[in-house]
Amino acid sequence: MKPPRKLHIKSYGCQMNVYDAQRMVDTLAPEGFVETASAEDADLVILNTCHIREKASEKVYSELGRLRVAKDEAARQGRDMRIAVAGCVAQAEGEEIIRRAPVVDVVVGPQSYHHLPQLLARAKSEGRALETEFPVEDKFGFLPAPKPDAIRARGISAFVTVQEGCDKFCTFCVVPYTRGAEVSRPVAKIVDDVKRLADNGVREITLIGQNVNAYHGEGPDGRSWLLGRLLHRLAEIEGIARLRYSTSHPRDVDDSLLAAHRDLAALMPFVHLPVQSGSDRILAAMNRKHTADDYRRVIDRFRGARQDIAFSSDFIVGFPGETAGEFAATLALVMQIGYAAAYSFKYSPRPGTPAADMQETVSAAEMDERLVRLQELIDSQQSAFNKATIGNTVDVLFERTARNPGQIVGRTAYLQPAHVFASPDIIGQVLPVRIESLERYSLLGELAGAATLPVSSTFSTMTHSSQETSSSQETQGA
Repeated sequence: MKPPRKLHIKSYGCQMNVYDAQRMVDTLAPEGFVETASAEDADLVILNTCHIREKASEKVYSELGRLRVAKDEAARQGRDMRIAVAGCVAQAEGEEIIRRAPVVDVVVGPQSYHHLPQLLARAKSEGRALETEFPVEDKFGFLPAPKPDAIRARGISAFVTVQEGCDKFCTFCVVPYTRGAEVSRPVAKIVDDVKRLADNGVREITLIGQNVNAYHGEGPDGRSWLLGRLLHRLAEIEGIARLRYSTSHPRDVDDSLLAAHRDLAALMPFVHLPVQSGSDRILAAMNRKHTADDYRRVIDRFRGARQDIAFSSDFIVGFPGETAGEFAATLALVMQIGYAAAYSFKYSPRPGTPAADMQETVSAAEMDERLVRLQELIDSQQSAFNKATIGNTVDVLFERTARNPGQIVGRTAYLQPAHVFASPDIIGQVLPVRIESLERYSLLGELAGAATLPVSSTFSTMTHSSQETSSSQETQGA
């Protein structure tokens, strides 16, 4: 038997890329690949790229420079290391990557990674392989199901893609060009995926899509199902304790989704709903197709469906032409809504998007100052939200052992990390925890009504990073 080949995947960006990285592992497993945490030891390194953050492509080329050294060292040791670039930067800059980075063997877009085995074979025979066209066939029909051992190794929470692409064409965004038009998966396929995950110990499912609440997949009755109806169906699957979804667009919040939040105990009361700006003129320039008041009304509809619901959001500061008054409108919106968390960024142009051709009128220094002010406000709201938990008993889904000996960490309904001293036997269970204190963004408490170990004074030295995995990830909100 041939020894297994080692695979290392480094993912950047959104939750979709985390999911895609796992499916790449599943796709390459029949080819004899197993994951490794070290790029230097790998026979195949895949950079699973994202085009959302500033200077995304430069980051890729910088990483490729480091990998060239590792590839040369592998060759001196008699090993053949292959390097692939996947994801949205690959889709947007495929030919340029081939031209600028001879170290790269394969470039593959996010809709074509199910072809990785064939592309690797082509690269071996022809020297390079590039595929960034949108394929006619649906990749989900060709991806192998993850093996039970792989599911269990990934933990008790899992992402499931239900929708890809976007038809909104916000002027700052590359997603319609790198992920394509909106496509929704059939209900039956999603149910099969979730049942398989539940059968292998997964307790929490996050449905993901570039515009997830635009979901309109074919149901078993032959009709188009909306996200709310899909959530009702998934809540019936035995073993699934929690459901989430991300990322949503304010224009696609319908009554069925609100009803799901009202009626489903498994659907967590935490919604990521990007607004980007509080200024109607800037929202129009972004082609967001909603006003600030439209957004406020959507928030009110959610709160009418469930009073304990909380929100996170995305914000861009310094969009071309943004005045001081328009930025103040964003601060006012944040003050009015009140967020449990949020992602905020300075505007940076993406090649090929309409906003890239707009005249830049906000200086880098002004962007920096506005971002600091916005983040200070958001941080104060998040801190207040977390502090309000102290003294209360909240349900926590326990995920894994923490770095501190004897501690187990889980998440509240609002994705707050919560730590208790307890046996690892509680992993996978949803249990009530009385919150005693707060360290930065982490909650510390004890199991309600249960004998626990005393609180350790060393908690302040603990970090709340996830368990080490063989696929490194740099993630952010979508």
